[in-house]
Amino acid sequence: MPNTRDIRRRIKSVKNTSQITRAMQLVAASKMKKAQDVALKGRPYAELMAEMLSSLGNRLIDYKHPFLEGRPTRKRGILVVSTDKGLCGALNANLFRKIGEIEREAGYVSIGRKAAQFLSRTQRDLMADFTVTDKVPFAEVRSAVEFLIQSYREEKIDTVEVLYSQFVNTMVQKPVLLPLLPFQDLKSILQEQAHKTGHKSASDDTREIQFEPNAAAILNELLNLYIKQEIYHVVLEAKASEHSSRMVAMKTATDNASTLVDDLTLEFNKVRQAAITQEILEISAASFAN
Repeated sequence: MPNTRDIRRRIKSVKNTSQITRAMQLVAASKMKKAQDVALKGRPYAELMAEMLSSLGNRLIDYKHPFLEGRPTRKRGILVVSTDKGLCGALNANLFRKIGEIEREAGYVSIGRKAAQFLSRTQRDLMADFTVTDKVPFAEVRSAVEFLIQSYREEKIDTVEVLYSQFVNTMVQKPVLLPLLPFQDLKSILQEQAHKTGHKSASDDTREIQFEPNAAAILNELLNLYIKQEIYHVVLEAKASEHSSRMVAMKTATDNASTLVDDLTLEFNKVRQAAITQEILEISAASFAN
């Protein structure tokens, strides 16, 4: 049976841990709010870009582009967006479980140390790994996107897909495998973006519009820009999911620490009471003996 000194030490240790988890919870909540606001602000921009793509696609019937032409899928290209640190619940475990379900040959690009470690440990084809900070500057994400686009153009991979944790709400983040390249239908892109923002967009624009230098050149640039913007937005959502999951995990840890302190305090009082009772019995027995 532990003595009062050991229990007192455990209580102090648990209280110190509780202070740390409480501080981490508050920091994660602040970062989650910022990441969520940035992700939501980017959705109207993505919808407008998708509407421009759809409008241009309707005017260029015979336009050909590598992003619009499907080809036999010999090797999939998958970008996995994970976290750099742990203590965020089952967020990374759910992502890695999704990777385990992928049977066809694939080449992987990772954003986040946890994904790079998992892919290396499971001996999967890790083509490159990148890291981004909590502020998620576009310049850091762009290097990963350009690597994917170059690999797709050189036919090292035949698809570009993104596996990330989609931010649903504070309590729910679900792993999603999002196909990006090749584009099957520009109208479907517009419908997907409209669904995200909750707006209804008119994809059939019949106005007379003059494009400079020409519609094909603009569409060519928009396709590249759309891929970069879409992956950037995905990384923002993944960051919001990370901070949200960490906030919930740290809140749970703080609550569990509080419960453990209560249980240890009760045990401490029982042990102390038993010690006092034992001393009284010994004194009483000594007095009767005399």
